[in-house]
Amino acid sequence: MRSRYTAHTRNDVDHLAVTWHPDHRPSTVTHDPSVRWTSLEIVSAEGDQVEFVARFRLAGESLALHERSTFVHENGCWLYTDGVKLT
Repeated sequence: MRSRYTAHTRNDVDHLAVTWHPDHRPSTVTHDPSVRWTSLEIVSAEGDQVEFVARFRLAGESLALHERSTFVHENGCWLYTDGVKLT
């Protein structure tokens, strides 16, 4: 989860792609360079799910993404499968 957040802050779409489970990955992984990610709070991590709040700025406005993400552990790596927005 933290490495994917860092990839967002660095506009590293390659890392986002390789940490996204291939059965769930979109055909094109993109990133909006106008979004400036400012902080990550891990609310909880239980089993294969991580609840987090990621704060960011867009067009001068402070916003947040609150999500519960699901991961699968394969070949020693945690891979993102999907997420549900909570607020």
